Amino acid sequence: MSQTDTQRQLAALGGAPLAGNIVPLGQHYFPDWHAYEAAFRDIFDRQYYTNHGPLAQRLEAALAEYCGVRHAMCTTNAEIALVLAAQAMGLHGKVVVSALAHAWTAQSLLWADCEPLFCDVDPATGGLDAAMLETILREDKPVAILALNAWGSADDVSALREMADRYHVPLYFDSTQSFGALAAGRRLGGNGAMEVFSLHSDNVLSAGEGGVICTNDDALAAHIRNIRSNYGMGSVIVPVVKTSNGRLSEAQAAIALHNLERMAAHLAHNRSLRDAYAAALRDVPGVALWQAGRSAEPTNQNILLRVDEAVFGLCADELAHVLRAENIGAQIVPSWLRAPIYADASRRRCADEAEAERLASRLLQLPAGARVTEALAAGIARVIAAAQLQAGAVRAARQAG
Repeated sequence: MSQTDTQRQLAALGGAPLAGNIVPLGQHYFPDWHAYEAAFRDIFDRQYYTNHGPLAQRLEAALAEYCGVRHAMCTTNAEIALVLAAQAMGLHGKVVVSALAHAWTAQSLLWADCEPLFCDVDPATGGLDAAMLETILREDKPVAILALNAWGSADDVSALREMADRYHVPLYFDSTQSFGALAAGRRLGGNGAMEVFSLHSDNVLSAGEGGVICTNDDALAAHIRNIRSNYGMGSVIVPVVKTSNGRLSEAQAAIALHNLERMAAHLAHNRSLRDAYAAALRDVPGVALWQAGRSAEPTNQNILLRVDEAVFGLCADELAHVLRAENIGAQIVPSWLRAPIYADASRRRCADEAEAERLASRLLQLPAGARVTEALAAGIARVIAAAQLQAGAVRAARQAG
């Protein structure tokens, strides 16, 4: 990296931004216009827009094959999928949730009349802290564990399964950000009682919006379908206490089918972006790419940069400010530990200064996906290098106003 690159005037200090338009953080993989138009003409010709139509059925079959599971059931969005999963399992009481879980994860339990109980994380991996989890299982007697596979990666699913079995507690997974990731050489989808994925546009597999529930349990699948579809009218009728309308539309299914065919290309592109960031940031002090999980092969959907403020000169939030001024949609990993849903002491095993909060404050999400090229990733890395050399000026300018 040349001296000119690192001495360029940052936009945060009055210079011109790196990008003319805002580069989004998420994936934004969508069909090309001709494929999109053809799919929608087909939908309009059939005049079949929702209610588990032929495209939704095709998508569910393709997702089940891709994940290697018996059942894949699509929903309007991932939060509804998590609610349906808790209801199908008949959960009532406290459910263990990662302190790094998104707000939607905890909210899904409240909608299902359960109580989230937040467990701290291992700062090295972002996975559930094993010692705290065991204490919770022994002392709080939760009715289930809702584990988190986040950032396109995975927790140690084998260790979680062993602990859940030892305490005879059901285990299921919020894998909303990790469709396509591998854990111990196997694609996510068949771990625990169920796994839930998101098909939102900022995920590597997108339907624009949507969710997927995967399971190998026939009885749970029948319950999900009866809760989800047309007020109890599933293919196999089983009695359910609550019903809803959480079906995926044909329009969403068409987008997801197109993107599923291109998953390998999308994953390869994300891998190339991570490599480009890693190469360009190799000699920048105080920052390094960080990956969650121990045994996972990630999708690189979320490329995370760990920032050591003492060495770099800026904290992750200050670096995010620098990048946003360059029209680069970077952000720190959100921590929800100060949110009202976490405030009730009965819902927390975490201390006020939890490892989850410390880890989140040091992690910066860098843009990936369809709108990012290797050249742009290298350009973002040059901005980061310049920010490190001009850290004092950046901090002073931000404090001044």
